[in-house]
Amino acid sequence: MTTPIRADQIAIFIPAFNAASTIVNVLDRIPQGLRARVGEIFVIDNNSTDNTHMVVVDYREQHGLHNLEVIRNPQNMGYGGSQKIAYQRCIDKGYQCVAMLHGDAQYAPELLESLIEPVATKKADMVFGSRMSGNPLAGGMPIIRFLGNRALTTMQNFFLGTRLTEFHSGYRIFSVEALKKIPFDRFSSDYHFDTEIIILFVDRKLKIVEIPIPTHYGDEENYVNIWDYGMKVLITTGTYFLHKMGLRRSRNWSRILG
Repeated sequence: MTTPIRADQIAIFIPAFNAASTIVNVLDRIPQGLRARVGEIFVIDNNSTDNTHMVVVDYREQHGLHNLEVIRNPQNMGYGGSQKIAYQRCIDKGYQCVAMLHGDAQYAPELLESLIEPVATKKADMVFGSRMSGNPLAGGMPIIRFLGNRALTTMQNFFLGTRLTEFHSGYRIFSVEALKKIPFDRFSSDYHFDTEIIILFVDRKLKIVEIPIPTHYGDEENYVNIWDYGMKVLITTGTYFLHKMGLRRSRNWSRILG
């Protein structure tokens, strides 16, 4: 019989860049019971040019949240770079589960407990909040992003032999034990870090569970160039497939896979 992960063994990681106008909304919406019980909520401010860092510090003092920490990168480490810092922190501090919740309020903090549950009960190594299994257009997803997501996901499922409804949501929960098996320090520091980590979970035959989540697109600024992102995702996935099939050696995947 497996022992469920206790709340104090769970960390909530919030990557943030220029999120001063949205971060309080995100923190407020984390279920209060969970917020009080988790081992740590930590925000990684990726060298924002606004006062994201101080907004979080003020929030901690005003609410007496002693388990809320904020780390300000001295330079922008990239979206993937912040994840590397976060997951290594969780390993070093002995947490067993880490939930990534973006600081721009696009993902619903209210769903944290239901998304964490499969990892906390050790039924999954990773939980993926899927927008595409719901109605993303009703949530304001731009049509170009919807079509791009569908096209990329179809091609990635083909190359990886998977049946995921999407690969591109940033709402993710990880088992820290699973992260220890993944050389995430060798991944890109850019946005396609998210693709590389899914590929490695598939490669290592770790269990991924998808849970539908609502889609929300507001007036927050998006820093992702979708054409550049899409090309990097295709290259990353295609070169992995060719490398694993022995059809074409990839220097990048040779380095990652060791």
